[in-house]
Amino acid sequence: MDRAAPASGVVTHARVIAIALPMTVAHLTVPLLGVVDAAVVGRLGDAALLGGVALASVLFDMLFWVFGFLRMGTVGLAAQALGRRDRVEERAVLARALLVALACGLALVALQGPILAVALALAGASAQVNAAVADYFHVRIFAAPFSLANYVVLGWLTGLGLTGRALALQAGVNLLNMALTVALVLGAGLGVTGAALGTLLAEALGAGAGLALCARMLGGRLGVARAVLLDRARLAEAFVLNRDIMIRTAALMFAFAFFAAQGARAGDVTLAANAVLQNLVMVAAYFLDGFATAAEQMCGQATGARQREAFRQAVRLALGWGFAFALVASLAYGLAGPLLIDLMTTSAAVRAEARAFLPYAAALPLAGVAAYVYDGVYVGALWSRDMRNLMVAALALYLLAFLAFRPLGNEGLWLAYLVFLLARGGLQALRLPALRARAFAP
Repeated sequence: MDRAAPASGVVTHARVIAIALPMTVAHLTVPLLGVVDAAVVGRLGDAALLGGVALASVLFDMLFWVFGFLRMGTVGLAAQALGRRDRVEERAVLARALLVALACGLALVALQGPILAVALALAGASAQVNAAVADYFHVRIFAAPFSLANYVVLGWLTGLGLTGRALALQAGVNLLNMALTVALVLGAGLGVTGAALGTLLAEALGAGAGLALCARMLGGRLGVARAVLLDRARLAEAFVLNRDIMIRTAALMFAFAFFAAQGARAGDVTLAANAVLQNLVMVAAYFLDGFATAAEQMCGQATGARQREAFRQAVRLALGWGFAFALVASLAYGLAGPLLIDLMTTSAAVRAEARAFLPYAAALPLAGVAAYVYDGVYVGALWSRDMRNLMVAALALYLLAFLAFRPLGNEGLWLAYLVFLLARGGLQALRLPALRARAFAP
């Protein structure tokens, strides 16, 4: 195989950064797509078109987020196969995940009518906006198989510790998407359809490039023996892992949606202020995701190699670097937060409201470090059932905290969200020793 994966058991500060930094950059290129789409379509001068593209982009973000298990699960399975030095299973992990991605992608294409109908009914937008959403949706939906295949390739490369190649592919797809959007919308005059077509072409070309890279690494072919591909034990393991991650993701999406809905009920100013602060939080989250990815790869490899000390070191270093970054981010938001708020909104009322709740937003990176990193640890070690159950428990505590703090209004909502993040990390930390002892039992 054409690669130079890190040796099992070698867990260092340099390795954490070597994994986390490229993945952070890759994650940060994703929100740029929405900015470019909005900027390009915005130049057409039609508010309905801009609103339609924005709404459709959110729809696809939510839709594809459900299938995040294709990336996360593949990281854990590939990393464990790497740790066991099982070259046949490394190949099989990729092949099985690609089959699942193809099936899910084709299902989304086949169900595009009902999916769009439900989305438009829930959004309640104007007829003009709905028309723009439909124009965009019915083109971009055909990118689903390619987008999900890209999730798999990204997860597989990351699981093998090849985050530089994963970054190159992810950044390449996103930059190509931006260039094609500009060319097709403004150059060819295709409007909203051009923006969707640009994404479709970029995802398809990216999937082709990713699969070609994987094939080259695997000696020129992606296939595996039928008996290996359809191994019942491995298929069952992958099914359970993906199911649990999907349930965990659904619970997380509910938590985010609940936060947004409660903010909306508090009024337009509060909703806008919360949205501004959430933008700050999301930037920090992309960096924390990088350290979670480092934990996924290193803990997965250590578990596959049955190296307890390497596992301990991976958890310790990922948490240490995560807390170091979170402390910097929290201090930066505390000091520069008012300036950043002013850059994102010109409304005096929204600025004042956002400043009032800035301390809570600034505390979120520190509160969420353990939640992000332990998610990576649990995925890498394939402890998906416990991750799922603990996420549901944290969600229950979040809702109970909201009820308790409800008389405090929006302040109570932020406090409840802090409880949610602390509960996620705290519950996983408490469960970790028992799971680790079981995983590395003699």
